[in-house]
Amino acid sequence: MPLQPHDETWKTLHTHIDEWVAVSKTHTLEGHVASYIPELANASGDILGICLMDSEGQTILSGDSNFRFTLQSISKVFSLILALMDNGEDVVFSKVGMEPTGDDFNSMLKLELIEPGIPFNPLINAGAIAISSLIAGQSPDEQIERILHFFRDIANNPSLSVNQNVFKSESDTAHRNRSLAYFLKDNGVLDQEVDDVLRVYFSHCSIEVDCTDLARMALVLAHNGVDPIRKQRLIPRRFVQIAKTFMFTCGMYNASGEFALNVGLPAKSGVSGSILTMVPGQYGIGIVGPALNRKGNSTAGVHLLGILSQEFDWSMF
Repeated sequence: MPLQPHDETWKTLHTHIDEWVAVSKTHTLEGHVASYIPELANASGDILGICLMDSEGQTILSGDSNFRFTLQSISKVFSLILALMDNGEDVVFSKVGMEPTGDDFNSMLKLELIEPGIPFNPLINAGAIAISSLIAGQSPDEQIERILHFFRDIANNPSLSVNQNVFKSESDTAHRNRSLAYFLKDNGVLDQEVDDVLRVYFSHCSIEVDCTDLARMALVLAHNGVDPIRKQRLIPRRFVQIAKTFMFTCGMYNASGEFALNVGLPAKSGVSGSILTMVPGQYGIGIVGPALNRKGNSTAGVHLLGILSQEFDWSMF
């Protein structure tokens, strides 16, 4: 079935989005707020918000869409893109692979078991740490500033910044990530000092946004790297293609296949309860719902996207 015309979809969304959000919000009871990063545990588990944005910049907001949260793993999509823009594909894929792992996002199992000892993909923690080391800059401060500038440009929001409380909370409790980074250093994947690379990694994970920022960033990916509102190309098309492919295969952790079956859109989640997704060529979508299922995805957010995809036949499959 072809996608509904924009006007018809937009009208239906306006009419029904609040009731769909209310239905999905009941599923927050099935999840738990992430606590392994202590600062994230301060979020309320009953939050659910969404922003949908079209190519003219029109938005539909519902629920707790003004709630602010950190990007967490969603930032990995855009750090990957920036690393590709800085280095090209050959360099990036000499440091990380292109395949799903089937393991937890913070697992180090296959780093030791399977040659050549590089992370399986850029969206697991080990892969994103390796990618963080590839951001151009003479110092961690310069790398972080370049990341912030890039993220601000994609979101068209010059006020985006690192939430220092979340950054400190991540850094203070990052024993597993430090282990991964030292393993990568020993394997020759990291050329820089571990603490410097992790500072960059924790910083981009701790950039604070709301649902509208997230939808704006998703809109650029939905239009293959062109900001349709400003009518500017911000990212080469090929690098968006790479990023969206990883989002399909790895973006929802170990539930990526299930999400592809039930929703059928490229997406990336974060343990703040955030989900960035898009209807290619049409809409950017940002969702937050901090209550997570056992695979690390927002219980209510995934449910809401399932409703929308089924209602409007958004699946790409």
